[in-house]
Amino acid sequence: MYDDASFYTFIPSAAPQEDRQTTPKHKRRQSLLKQPNEESQANERTLDVIGELSTAVQQNAGPPKATLSRRAQSYSDFHYAAKAVLDRNLSPRKGKGTGSYRAIKDDLEFADWYDDLENDLLDASHEEYTDYLKQLDLYSSHLDSLLSDTTNTLDLLTSLSDSFKDVEAQTTTFQNQCDGLTQEQKRLTQLADGISHNLKYYSFLEPVTRRLNAPGAGSLVRSQEFSSMLARLDECLEYMAAHPEHREASTYRSRYRLLMTRGLTLIRVNFVNGLKEISADVLKRIAERQLNDTTMSALLYAKFRVGASELKEVAQEIRKRTIRVPGVDTGAESEYLNLMNELYTSYSATRGKLIIPWITKKIRDVAVAPSTSKELVSFARNSISYMREICSYEYDLWREWFEGEDGLYDFLESACEPLYDELRPRTIHENDILKLCELCTLLQTRYMPDQEDDEPLAANELDFSVLIQPALEDAQTRLVFRTQAILRDEIERYKPKPDVLDYPACNRKISLSGIRTQRPPTSGRKGSNAEPTTPMPKTPMIVEGGDSPNGQWGFDTQAAFQGWYPTLRKAIWLLSRIYRLVNSTVFDDLAHQIVHQTTLSLHHASTLISNNRTAADGHLFLIKHLLILKQQIVAFDIEYVVAPDINIDFSGVTNTFYELRERGGLFDPRNLWKRMGGNLLPKVVENMLDAKVELDGRLRGVITDFTTASADKITNPISETVAAKKGFDSLRAVNQAKSIAEKEVPLLRKKLDEYIDDRRTKETLVSAVQDLVVQRYEAFYERQMREKHGETGSRRVSKKGKGREDDVWDVDMFEEWAGGVFMVGKVLGREEDDDDDDGFSDRGSGRVSF
Repeated sequence: MYDDASFYTFIPSAAPQEDRQTTPKHKRRQSLLKQPNEESQANERTLDVIGELSTAVQQNAGPPKATLSRRAQSYSDFHYAAKAVLDRNLSPRKGKGTGSYRAIKDDLEFADWYDDLENDLLDASHEEYTDYLKQLDLYSSHLDSLLSDTTNTLDLLTSLSDSFKDVEAQTTTFQNQCDGLTQEQKRLTQLADGISHNLKYYSFLEPVTRRLNAPGAGSLVRSQEFSSMLARLDECLEYMAAHPEHREASTYRSRYRLLMTRGLTLIRVNFVNGLKEISADVLKRIAERQLNDTTMSALLYAKFRVGASELKEVAQEIRKRTIRVPGVDTGAESEYLNLMNELYTSYSATRGKLIIPWITKKIRDVAVAPSTSKELVSFARNSISYMREICSYEYDLWREWFEGEDGLYDFLESACEPLYDELRPRTIHENDILKLCELCTLLQTRYMPDQEDDEPLAANELDFSVLIQPALEDAQTRLVFRTQAILRDEIERYKPKPDVLDYPACNRKISLSGIRTQRPPTSGRKGSNAEPTTPMPKTPMIVEGGDSPNGQWGFDTQAAFQGWYPTLRKAIWLLSRIYRLVNSTVFDDLAHQIVHQTTLSLHHASTLISNNRTAADGHLFLIKHLLILKQQIVAFDIEYVVAPDINIDFSGVTNTFYELRERGGLFDPRNLWKRMGGNLLPKVVENMLDAKVELDGRLRGVITDFTTASADKITNPISETVAAKKGFDSLRAVNQAKSIAEKEVPLLRKKLDEYIDDRRTKETLVSAVQDLVVQRYEAFYERQMREKHGETGSRRVSKKGKGREDDVWDVDMFEEWAGGVFMVGKVLGREEDDDDDDGFSDRGSGRVSF
């Protein structure tokens, strides 16, 4: 139980008095919390008093010095320990009354001495326990002090903990207050920055007003500071436009706009003054001495390139502000655009004064030259080439002065006015359509872009086609006018002479002259596609007086057109001339007019030939020329735009009056008023006509007339009119029809040979006549069979073989006989006879379809 070191700390030592006096006094260790606390100080004073009392007791009468006995490890050890204790107790001690043996004189002293000895012995026997009790009291007092200190310490720690919590709460509150103050500081800082940022757009007004209105402000235009000032004005205008809710935003915006206009006006003045200085210098040098073309060119262009870059940067300040800016008023943009247009106008006027007189002189020199004075195309070629070179130089110079091409082509058009002034009168007074066509071809092929080429022009390349477009339009307008005049005079109002209508003599003259060649008939499908004896070109044909025998198409064009009617020849000539030289819409309209008038002219000529000759001559003439016209116009890619033919239909008016008369209300105004919204008013009817449809219709009509007239001659003895007469002999009539057919078919072929060269066309017409004859005989045969057998219905009796000689042939036998007479299959072959791919024949109706 005594191993613990803390126990022996409080045991009084048994050392001698002098040793105990040297033992240091017990001092309470100072607390770590050095805070002034009255309660803890009182506790410390109490502990100090207890320590002093304990020290005094030890000094007065303390127990023997305590020694640490060795822990008993066995019984023998305990024996030695007890013996040592007893020996120690029996050793002489010095104390009160025992320090020396005094002399006893009487019994009283002895009794006193004995009592003292007895008390000393009693005290000596209890001393150890008394000391131990004192030690225990001391321990108890010390432990109570420790408990009290501990309690005080715990209370102190609790108080400190509460203080710490208070401090933490106060610190948290302080931190929150600091955060709030920091946020408020940031907000105020941002507000101050925002105010400063917004204020700079308002505070800039006064200094910029002083700068722009100060004397000599124009001298700052070409400096970088001036550009920066205009940029600041742009920012202020954008800010005012973006914040219209500010109190004086509209006022400041209007004032900034005035200042911007003032600044850009200074730029315009500086730019114009720079141009005037350069122009005055050039004009002065020109006036001083006569200059040749090389020196003049160098002076006009080299001088203007010196200060071009600097003035271009100045002018760019205005051009940047002509672009639409979101939020900026349109009025400001138009005002800035006007300033930029003034720069363009000033530059154009300055350059125009220098180069237009020079251009006019050169154009006049070209106009009076011997090679171009009377030749329109030569003058146009030389003068336009010269103007193209001038425009190219001016284009390059413009790009050195300005960014972009705004206003450029207006200036170049004004520079081309001398060319237009010379070329336009020559074009208007030119009556030769060939020269007009050549002029249009020159302008389109050399100066206009290819319509099939989709590649755009380069960014820095001159589009000369825009400048030459007016000259091309003048030439095309004159060409259309001359085409309409020729159409009116030589096609619509054409009066044919008797020798022109001498058909088929005209065809025989051509045949005798050896122009047409005869080819032997061929059979088979390949041979049926033979070319006519007169060449029929597939491309547009041009008839000129100077055509060589071997023209550009490799054949004699004069020979090709000699057998054509003059109006047809003129129509194809006109189409070939204006083809691709005018706008496609204009060409389509002209082509319709030409085809329509040519068709009417051919129809009129056919009527005249029929009156002078025979109906077959008129029909074949018209068939031949309509086929040629149809074949030729295919090569021109005419878009057949339908044109309206307006008529007025009064049928509704008459029907309404008839209806009112039958009902008895003809004179009742109420009935008329009710009918006003119905059929009482006449209707406007638009009959849609097309030149191609008209041509096809007339061609079908004349072929039908020709085949019908030819079939009438053969089938006249068996016609229904003749058969209705009394005493009609059917067998005799059939024999007459066969006899007529045997005579008329060779004549028909001969007549076809006089007009038509294409064998396939001729055989198709013969086949159509044959089919129509067979159809009429079939109708005749059915009538005879009904009359003979008394049948009411139609019934066809087919018999093979020749039958009796005194009987009428059936349809199959007559058709077989007709095939031998007309000989259609023997000329073209059977496969051609049944081939309708080209649309030449329509066997079912007896009409030829083209």
